[in-house]
Amino acid sequence: MTSGVLGPYLSAFRRYVDFRGRAGRSEYWMFVLIHLLVLAGLLGLAVWQEALSALFSLYYLGTIVPGVALAARRLHDTGQSGWLQLIVFIPFGGIALLVLLLLPGERGPNRHGPDPRDAVERPSGPDPWSTEPDWAKP
Repeated sequence: MTSGVLGPYLSAFRRYVDFRGRAGRSEYWMFVLIHLLVLAGLLGLAVWQEALSALFSLYYLGTIVPGVALAARRLHDTGQSGWLQLIVFIPFGGIALLVLLLLPGERGPNRHGPDPRDAVERPSGPDPWSTEPDWAKP
């Protein structure tokens, strides 16, 4: 995953037809957040100036494949098949897919590749979120 706020968004476009591998929760949900913000902005422009509605449509159509590929990699991180996205075509399938996309990924490598969290450099030093008292740490 690329660092920065736009990193996950741009990474989805760089790997737009790569349905292999894994994508972490932060990569997927940052893409979704930025994608929805861009869509809202373009929709606002399309409402304001009807001639810009084509721009909204082109952006939406251009992001379908990267979004599906990223969702497949996100499902791979949870140990599921990317084909499970087709569950949205049955009643309440969208809710089930949302739950699957919200689940944490499997720790360590799985059949879809290495853990994307292992690629992230973690700062050294004490863990600020640890609930273990300092005196009990080795």
